[in-house]
Amino acid sequence: MVGDKMPSELSLAEQYGVSRTVIREAFRSLAALQMISLSPGKRASVSLSNGEPVARILEHSVRMDAVAIQDVYDVRRTVEARTATLAAIRRTDKEAENIAWHASQMKSLFHDPAAGMEHDIAFHHAIARASRNKVFEMMITSFEGITRETWPVGWRSRNSDAERLAMVDLHMDLASAISQRDAIRSAEIMSQHFDVSTRALLSAGIR
Repeated sequence: MVGDKMPSELSLAEQYGVSRTVIREAFRSLAALQMISLSPGKRASVSLSNGEPVARILEHSVRMDAVAIQDVYDVRRTVEARTATLAAIRRTDKEAENIAWHASQMKSLFHDPAAGMEHDIAFHHAIARASRNKVFEMMITSFEGITRETWPVGWRSRNSDAERLAMVDLHMDLASAISQRDAIRSAEIMSQHFDVSTRALLSAGIR
C-alpha cells in the first residue's frame, strides 16, 4: 500500500543473499521510477504511482525518433475519447463545474496563449480524474511533457484567430456535453478535437 515501509536494506540483503550495495542500487532504481520514496535516515516507503515514469520513456523515445509525435496523438485520441465518455457518466457536479471553468478560462485568456495552455492541460487532467479510472489518469499525466512542447506549435500553425477560437469552442462544447452527461457526444467531440489538433501539427511539419 502507498506509504507502507519497505524492509530494511540489511534484512533484504540477508533474505536474498546479496550485498547491501546491490539492495541500495535496486532502491535507487525504484526511486527513479517513483515507485518508492527515499529519505535520509528513514526506511524507504511505497510511493503513489503516477504517469511520470511513462512520460520520461515517451519523451525520450520522441527525442530519439523512435516514436513519432503523431503516434502519441493517435494514442491520446483513443484514450481521451474514452475518458470523456466515462467522465460524462461518472462526474460529480463539482467536477463538471471545474471542467467547464477551465474551458471558459481558455476563452477568457484567448490572447494569452501560455495561460490558455495551462488551462487546456488542466482541462484534460480534470476530465481524466472525473473518469474515475486511475490508469487513464496516469496516462494523461504521461502525455503532459509532449503536450507542452507541441501545444504552442499547434496554436501558431492555425492560420487565423477564427481557427484558434474554433479550437477553444470545442473545449466549451465538450465541457457542456460532459455536464449534460451525454457520453456519446462527449467522445465524439474529444475525437474531433484530436483530429483538428493532428491536422494543425501536420500543417506545421510535425509527423
